[in-house]
Amino acid sequence: MSYKYVLQAACIALIGLFVNACGASHEQALSQNSTVLILGDSLTQGVGASSKTMAYPSLLAQSSGWNVINGGVSGNTSAQALERLPDLLSEYQPELVIISIGGNDFLQQKPNTETRANISQSIQLSQQNGAKVLLVAVPYLSLAAAIGHPSDHDMYEQLAKEHQVYLLQDAWSDVLGDEDLRADTVHANDAGYAKFHTTLVKKLEQIGWLP
Repeated sequence: MSYKYVLQAACIALIGLFVNACGASHEQALSQNSTVLILGDSLTQGVGASSKTMAYPSLLAQSSGWNVINGGVSGNTSAQALERLPDLLSEYQPELVIISIGGNDFLQQKPNTETRANISQSIQLSQQNGAKVLLVAVPYLSLAAAIGHPSDHDMYEQLAKEHQVYLLQDAWSDVLGDEDLRADTVHANDAGYAKFHTTLVKKLEQIGWLP
């Protein structure tokens, strides 16, 4: 076999490996009876939805078969969510913790350093408890947000890199930036929570946790 054909065969093999690697799951799938804790505020609790079953944790439980714990409390800041987290971890021992917090910090103009430190500690506590972590980016107050074009605060990308956890970006920004998906300026409606759930599921499938 000539050198030319050997080189061609090697290139084809490398392309095949690359395609397989790109299509493969990065993480092992969680079983249907896995416990998943979602730590958050009113958006996680489901304020603005027509019923509790339309909150995205309920939608995720229905679509995944997981035991999804709705750890959302309306009005919670990152500090208050962090305070609740140890008891939630102890009680439920989740395999996965989804953290979606910070919006009330921005509304109350809490120092970014404090918000970042609280979320960082929430990630660390979850990891120390043996849980995988998915961080959800939250939009912050800005002129663009005031006219209906919110964008994620950059601290979430920084935290995800720092702690080497997966990050869901633009999900809340896309929902809250569309008046047809909002119940009010800071909460989703049924359609908004459904869209967020769809985006979340796609991310979980991409990671490999949801087959």
